[in-house]
Amino acid sequence: MNAEKVLESLRGILSNDQINTDADDLYDASADRYKKYAKARKVLDVPVPIAIVYPKSVEEVSRLLVFCNENKVNVIPRGGKTATEGGLENWKELTVVIDSEHLNQIIKIDEFNMQATVQAGVPLQVLEDELRKVGYTTGHSPQSKPVAKYGGLVATRSIGQFSTLYGGIEDMVVGLECVFPDGHVSRIKNVPRRAGGPDIRHIAIGNEGALCYITEVTVKIFKYFPENNKFYGYLLNDIETGINILREVMVNGYRPSVARVYSEEDAKQHFYNFHKDKCVLIFMAEGTEGIVKATCKGIEDAVEKFKGGIAEQVDSALIEDWFNHLNWSQKDIDDEVEGMIENDSHAGFTTEISADWETIPKIYHNVVNRIRTQYNRAHDLTMLGGHSSHSYINGTNMYFVYNYNINCAPEDEMRIYHHPLQTIIVEETLKLGGSMCHHHGIGKYRNEWTTQEHGSAFYMLEKLKEAFDPNGIMNFGTIFPQEEGIKYQK
Repeated sequence: MNAEKVLESLRGILSNDQINTDADDLYDASADRYKKYAKARKVLDVPVPIAIVYPKSVEEVSRLLVFCNENKVNVIPRGGKTATEGGLENWKELTVVIDSEHLNQIIKIDEFNMQATVQAGVPLQVLEDELRKVGYTTGHSPQSKPVAKYGGLVATRSIGQFSTLYGGIEDMVVGLECVFPDGHVSRIKNVPRRAGGPDIRHIAIGNEGALCYITEVTVKIFKYFPENNKFYGYLLNDIETGINILREVMVNGYRPSVARVYSEEDAKQHFYNFHKDKCVLIFMAEGTEGIVKATCKGIEDAVEKFKGGIAEQVDSALIEDWFNHLNWSQKDIDDEVEGMIENDSHAGFTTEISADWETIPKIYHNVVNRIRTQYNRAHDLTMLGGHSSHSYINGTNMYFVYNYNINCAPEDEMRIYHHPLQTIIVEETLKLGGSMCHHHGIGKYRNEWTTQEHGSAFYMLEKLKEAFDPNGIMNFGTIFPQEEGIKYQK
C-alpha cells in the first residue's frame, strides 16, 4: 500500500477535517523535542508521516487501528507533544500520527469518590483548573503541566514535581480505556484495589504507544490546602549531605510534596539569585495543617542531624517564588528553541535515572568524573551537574543535566553530543544496578539498552509486544530495539 491509497482509506473512516496533510505540520510531527535543534534548522533526516488524524471517539480510534494493522501502516499516538526521548519520532515511510486533540472531554469529576474521568486529549492544566475551582487538585505537576495531555501522561509513565507526596501517574490511575491494534477496546474498571490476577493497568501505563492507544483515564483527586504550604531552602557544602537529608526525611515516614537537592553546577542555573556556588536543598510541605506541621518538624529534625554539611538556610520566600515560576508554557518551549538557534547551544538536556540510597552518590560521581575525563568534546560543555527530585523510602532519582555549545552541523548534534553523554550515564547506571530511565521513558533513544535494563525480565516485555502487536504497527522503534531504526538513532 502506498501513501495515496492510505489517504484514500483514511477518508473512508474520518471526515476531511479530521485528516491533516499540511507539509509544515507533517514535518513538525516527524520528531519530538529530542531533536528540536535539528528540527528547527530544517535538517531532520527521518521520514515524514503520511497524515495526522484526529479521531473524535473510541470507535474511530478502533477503526483506524484495524485499518493500519491490516495494512502494516505504522501508528504514532500523540498527545501534548512534550516527549523528550524520541517517542514521537518517525522511523517508517508509511506512518499515520493519531492525535488525541478531539478526545478532549472531562467526563466526570466525582468529588465523593475522589476521582475524575477524562478523555485522553484533556490537558492536565485544564483538569487542574476545574478541580481548583471546587477545592481539589490532581496532585500531578510535571514541568510540562500547561501543555501535557492525559493520554500521553499515562502512556509515558509521567511523574510530577509533587510526586514525593502524591506519587507518579501510576499511583494516580484508577482505571482506563485503551484500544489495541486489532481494534479491541479494553476498559479497566474503577475500583480502589483488586487481586484479580496481575495488575493489568500496567500493560497500558507506560506502554509509550508501543502496545495500545489510550483513549480515557480515571485518576484520583486530592483535597487542596494551599494556605498551609511551607517552603524550606538550604545551601549545602556537598550533594551527599542533601541526599542524606532526603533519606532521613523519607525513612522516618514524612512525605513533603517536594524534596530536592541540586549539585553546585545545576543550582547556578536554577537559583542564580542565592546559590553562592553551593549545592541547594529545597522542601515544600502541603496538606492539612496537622500534616504540614508534622512534616515540617521531620524536615527540621533531619536538617539538624546533618547540620555539619549545611552552609546556611535560605529565605523561604525565595523558594516559594522559584516554585511559582517553574512550569513552562508552549511559548517557553518555542523561545527555548529560538535561543538554541541564535546561540548555537543546547541548554537543559537531561538523562534521569534511579537507584537505591547507597548507589545514587556513586553513580553521580562516576558519571561526572567519566564525562569530564573521557568524553572527547568535554571542552564544549558549559554545564554538567544534576539534581535529585523524586524520592522514595528505598531510594531516589538523579537528573543529570548538561549544556553545551554546538560546534558541528545541526544534523550531527545528537551523534556528537547527546548520544555519547547519555551512553556514559546509562552505562554507569546499569553497571551499578540502577534504572536507566526514572520517568521520561525509553522512547527510541534509549531502546538500545532495553534488554540490559530488564535483564531476564525482558522476556515478559517481549511477549507483550508479540501478543498485542504481532504486526509491529504501534510506534515502531519505541521501547523495543529495531535494527532497521539504527540509522536514525546515532
